[in-house]
Amino acid sequence: MSFPRVDFLYLSEPDMIKAGVRDVIGCTNCMEEVVKLLYKGDYRMGGESGNSHGCMVQFPKEPEFENMPKDGPDRRFMAMPAYLGGKFDMAGCKWYGSNVENRNKKMPRSCLMLTLNDKETGTPVAHMSANLVSAYRTAAIPGVGVKLLAKKDAKILGIVGPGYINNIIIETFAALRPSLDTLKIKGRGKESIDRCIEYVKKNCPQFKNFIICDTIEECVRDSDIMNFAVSTPTGGSETYPWIEREWVKPGALICTVGALNTSEDFIADPKTKLVVDNTKMYDTWAEEYPYPTFEKWFIFGSKFTDMIHDGKLTKDRMEDIGGIASGAIPGRESDDQIILYSIGGMPVEDVAWGKTCYETALKMGIGTKLNLWQEPYSY
Repeated sequence: MSFPRVDFLYLSEPDMIKAGVRDVIGCTNCMEEVVKLLYKGDYRMGGESGNSHGCMVQFPKEPEFENMPKDGPDRRFMAMPAYLGGKFDMAGCKWYGSNVENRNKKMPRSCLMLTLNDKETGTPVAHMSANLVSAYRTAAIPGVGVKLLAKKDAKILGIVGPGYINNIIIETFAALRPSLDTLKIKGRGKESIDRCIEYVKKNCPQFKNFIICDTIEECVRDSDIMNFAVSTPTGGSETYPWIEREWVKPGALICTVGALNTSEDFIADPKTKLVVDNTKMYDTWAEEYPYPTFEKWFIFGSKFTDMIHDGKLTKDRMEDIGGIASGAIPGRESDDQIILYSIGGMPVEDVAWGKTCYETALKMGIGTKLNLWQEPYSY
């Protein structure tokens, strides 16, 4: 930058695609670097602890004002600021609004933008379309889990919630485990299931078998890898998808970027390995959504922190994927070990993948240069 003049780069969604935002292997490798930095501590997010997921605007179930939005699944606005060190060395903030009813307008559930900022001056470096940034980094964090924890010869992938995010997760998992050849799908309606199968046939030709499941149990049984990505339910943990220990295949990796619930006995069993994307963020959630956190906040790892609160689980049972990626914590310890992996998502991931795509855009001459000021107005 040449101060005091400030220019920044605007990147539209087509620009981001040209800059490689859909590179699932590149994004997974990027997220592996991110989780290592998280484990090391070279980052900051919101709040005094530096571990807040973000600041969320939620709405009442029955607003007293006529024009105020009403609570519903994924109905919120959210700002997610972060700084990430290492080779990224960048600050930024993702802002989004979300509403499941957007599908009636043929719009994505969430509309997102990401701003990258110079860490010294706070001035904008780039402002970019972030729906794909967010989607692909969301898929890449469980992708790191598959890379490090899934059995090498995994053949059967099961997914609950055949929406856009799970489509990209399937694509990511397939690239990381070419042995996958069977896809089991549990969805709410034929339309979303058909869209998912069409996407997979186009982008992941290694899948030869498609099994549409009527129940979650059917989907979970015999699956080597599972991922849950359903719209955020409201009304407490009884509304979350449920799995039984007896359904789960020995050696399975169960990932969830959405809601999931199971028995405390299954979680507490010392043979079950519990992995999260950042233990410090889960501790912060436990402060922001006081016990019982899992009743208010659907992320699966919050059930772990509630059980720790109750003395039913020791803190050391929650293991960081960053510790595994760094070699400080062992990964899979046996072929029949069941691993439960909770993914909450963090703005450091958006900053990392956004910065990576921004650097590619600069090299390729992609985007529109915009001027903030020639020199700032003098008060």
